[in-house]
Amino acid sequence: MLFDIRTMIGALLGSYGVILVITSLLQDSATQDVKTGGVDVNLWAGLGMFGFAVVFIGWALLRPVQVPETTTMTMEEFTPDP
Repeated sequence: MLFDIRTMIGALLGSYGVILVITSLLQDSATQDVKTGGVDVNLWAGLGMFGFAVVFIGWALLRPVQVPETTTMTMEEFTPDP
């Protein structure tokens, strides 16, 4: 499960989401309010990314990748084509 692409995407989205939420809490909001019309874009984008990260990690945990079992053939079962 460590190298499942859903886990990687969830980890990246989660880390970017946390960074954006922290940036939103530490930034000068008066300057950003003028640019965005009063919407805290970093906060909402960070929460959205974190939400998608939870969905991807939950999906990977609830539906893990199933590795098919392989069978080995014995020499008696193996018959090459003529």
